[in-house]
Amino acid sequence: MRRPYAPLLRCALLLGLLLASVSCGEPEKDKVTIMVPWSGTEFAAFYAVVKDFERDHPGIDVEPQVTRALTQQLDAAVAADAKPDLAVLPSVGAITKYREERDLLKLDVDTDAYVQPFRGLGMNGEDVYAVPVKADVKSLIWYDARSTARPAESWTALRAGSYRWCLGLESGPTSGWPGADWIADILLSDADAGTYTAWASGAKAWDKGPVEDAWTTWGNLVADSLEDASTLNFRDAGRSMTTKGCSLSHGALSAMPFESDQVRDDQYTYVPSSRDALEVSADFVGKFTRSKSADEFIRYLASTEAQRVWVNQPGFALSADKKVTEYDNTTQGRIAGILRSSRYTLCFSAADAMDPDVSAAFYRAVLDYANGKKPTPLLAALNKVQNELGYASPQSPPPPKPLCGTPNPH
Repeated sequence: MRRPYAPLLRCALLLGLLLASVSCGEPEKDKVTIMVPWSGTEFAAFYAVVKDFERDHPGIDVEPQVTRALTQQLDAAVAADAKPDLAVLPSVGAITKYREERDLLKLDVDTDAYVQPFRGLGMNGEDVYAVPVKADVKSLIWYDARSTARPAESWTALRAGSYRWCLGLESGPTSGWPGADWIADILLSDADAGTYTAWASGAKAWDKGPVEDAWTTWGNLVADSLEDASTLNFRDAGRSMTTKGCSLSHGALSAMPFESDQVRDDQYTYVPSSRDALEVSADFVGKFTRSKSADEFIRYLASTEAQRVWVNQPGFALSADKKVTEYDNTTQGRIAGILRSSRYTLCFSAADAMDPDVSAAFYRAVLDYANGKKPTPLLAALNKVQNELGYASPQSPPPPKPLCGTPNPH
């Protein structure tokens, strides 16, 4: 007996086979999520590295999750068991915290090419837990060479000068960090690496001795620049230099608002703030899931190949990989050379090394100080936070180390 619906059935079967063949020809990509804090040119540089990786790994799709509130977002994701595969760690203190809580996983990554103290801060013993993918030198004083004479390489001499500083402390959820970096830089220069390490590790009081002196020195240095500093974005503050509103700025090249050509031509240039020890920092990436594709991507991020791509994109990134020596921008390349030089002791950013609760309190205290509050009660409150929540607390994990190191001691 003839079945009138047979042609329809054959068409349906044929269509099904065709669709199946299409889906078989285009397998679904494996996704890797990575939480990052970068925006603007910093994100553009990172994304160029992502696209290079995806080109060589067509089966993997990297999905950045951009957030300015990295600490809060990552804590919430971990607490809700909705972790990203990878994340930029808010601080090296956070590396210790997440590792101790068994959320941060060990990496199968070779970081032998990375200089100290960056390499050691991503490790626990011989095990690697985080990769310093983007480095900075923070102890730099910037000026416009067309209108300002070269400043001295010492805070003592700078205090004696009559400079107006470009000061902005606003940075979203982490507002206050530019002042925290500055205070740490003064302490490192005026005291020594041992005092600096002890303070960042919770073994020095905030309200006396060299730590209190560093706060007072900073307050006196920027006294004429504090008005509205707590609400002025740190990058916008540097733009005042171009309108002759201020003459000197403090911080890493990546935090300055300069165009590449302005720096390349030495229109805006720098001196280190010390002849001996400098404050450095880095963005570390760690892994929170057992994704094999995430392993592939973080190995690539750690590679010399990826680092060479990254530093020659916009954003003025530096690499702590000693094999990365060629920079398109000569000024950027000179600063990167500091990371490989035996001339300086490099000490990691104190606020980034502190327990996250202590660094958050440090940033708030900087804002309060800039807004006119007296330092004595602020420093006493920081002592209390350090003793109850920081590394001085009996239940706290050990502080990260080594905080200071010489890149090429021999």
